[in-house]
Amino acid sequence: MSTNAVDAGSVSKQEPPRPSNFIRDIILDDLKTGKYGGRVHTRFPPEPNGYLHIGHAKSICLNFGLAQEFGGKCNLRFDDTNPCKEETEYVESIMEDVRWLGFDWEDRLFYASDYFDQLYEWAIQLIKAGKAYVCDLTAEQIRQYRGTPTEPGKESPYRNRSVEENLDLFERMRKGEFPDGSRTLRSKIDMASPNFNMRDPVMYRILHADHHRTGSKWCIYPMYDFTHGESDSIEGITHSICTLEFEDHRPLYDWYVEQLGIHHPQQIEFDRLNLTNTVLSKRKLLQLVEQGHVAGWDDPRMPTLSGIRRRGYSPEAIRNFCGRIGVSKTNGIIEYSLLEHCLREDLNLRSARVMAVVDPIRVVIENYPDDLVEEMDAVNNPEDPAAGTRKAPFSKVIYIEREDFRENPPKQYYRLSPGREVRLRYAYLITCTSVVKDPATGEVVEVRCTYDPATRGGNAPDGRKVKSTIHWVSAAHGLDFEARLYNELFLPDDKATEDEENDTRDFTARLNPNSLEVKQGKIEPSVQTAAPLTRYQFERVGYFCVDKDSTPEKLIFNRTVGLKDTWAKLEKKSG
Repeated sequence: MSTNAVDAGSVSKQEPPRPSNFIRDIILDDLKTGKYGGRVHTRFPPEPNGYLHIGHAKSICLNFGLAQEFGGKCNLRFDDTNPCKEETEYVESIMEDVRWLGFDWEDRLFYASDYFDQLYEWAIQLIKAGKAYVCDLTAEQIRQYRGTPTEPGKESPYRNRSVEENLDLFERMRKGEFPDGSRTLRSKIDMASPNFNMRDPVMYRILHADHHRTGSKWCIYPMYDFTHGESDSIEGITHSICTLEFEDHRPLYDWYVEQLGIHHPQQIEFDRLNLTNTVLSKRKLLQLVEQGHVAGWDDPRMPTLSGIRRRGYSPEAIRNFCGRIGVSKTNGIIEYSLLEHCLREDLNLRSARVMAVVDPIRVVIENYPDDLVEEMDAVNNPEDPAAGTRKAPFSKVIYIEREDFRENPPKQYYRLSPGREVRLRYAYLITCTSVVKDPATGEVVEVRCTYDPATRGGNAPDGRKVKSTIHWVSAAHGLDFEARLYNELFLPDDKATEDEENDTRDFTARLNPNSLEVKQGKIEPSVQTAAPLTRYQFERVGYFCVDKDSTPEKLIFNRTVGLKDTWAKLEKKSG
């Protein structure tokens, strides 16, 4: 078992039992009847043509989770049948993502390309049985011959070639005698079928392209529909779980394994994950990367698992989210705020608190001794008493958030302003006495205050009340850091549908020009040696994560999510 993965038992123990769903009920019925000998064997079968995104997490959690629940197995298999779009980089990133989510395929790592020889032999078997033929129609002609939803297709003029001719042509296709696109191997099923997938689908196409694993051995490659069910059969899969767009492909899945007379897994379809205001098409995500709209697949604005990991999302939050949304037979759109709610729930429990000022303004405490430095006791995590406390240095000059001061405060503004007293968290009560302005712009550049020495720890011995507590960082001890404030990558879309893949609108027109804002802030010194991807709650600001490129010399923090939780408020209101 990989040392980078959480074992199956620990994943299930960390989370509450999941509610039943129709797939789980199917498996329970199969176990009762002894179907598949009481086995449960699933698989997660990504195509290595891009990075995984949050939608894939739903499938990963479902397939691995069901196997864990019923004491079964789950394979990781790469359906690598298109050498023109697949790369080893994608394979490695997918394995990293599955491990990060807390799952392990143990010794069950497979590739569809492992089965190319067997698939070729099965294709020959279908040719010999009169169930497959070599077709010389072009791709455009094949589309024209398929017919329409209301009209049957036309049979290819090459459909009735003899078995001997088909075997000869197919062998010559394998040897590379013909150019790309000149011939295909097609199944002979029913050109009048109401299901387009059954109208003599293509099984093999000619592609003179090197494969990332098999090199130049092959110049013909099997289509996904011919590969998928047969790969499931070879691996002894019992429940082949896929998203709803494959529902119309199920008759073809069944036809292939039945014609070949091999082990027959059960294909079950469920709703894919769609999130509001988010693009989850790998084709569109690749476009964002290739056109430079983002800084790569792991850009923290991307919905890829590598992107949200870099942004600071936790695997526990993703698993809880996937368990909460469940599975159904109807596509819909999930509010992104629910994902953020699950994230805040998790980060609130496990994230250490620190004080950081993202947009600093200088504050001088005039009556505080010039050379005095005090160590204030700060709580690491109020949700976890075992997390203890830390020391936060306090001195005469500090930084606070610019938004925590107003020279001319609006009504019901209770933070620092001239003549008003506020609490410095863990420190003292201070009162603003004056300001220093930039002569050229009139902007306040420094706030002058006094403090009450009797209020150490932030409590007044005379019992007087203050309405606001603000955070701070000592100017003499605070570290410079870069705060990357990520917002939605896309502007709201009131025309969004569940069928994102077939939405022909220019989705890049909705890119948010303010999806990234960079600030130069100050942070307490306790974080200087924090490892990349360490998560913190910046008190009163939000949840942040140390970026992978951060160093002790140049600290970089990505904002994971703000503190405001609209979904929790909606739940409370509806309850």
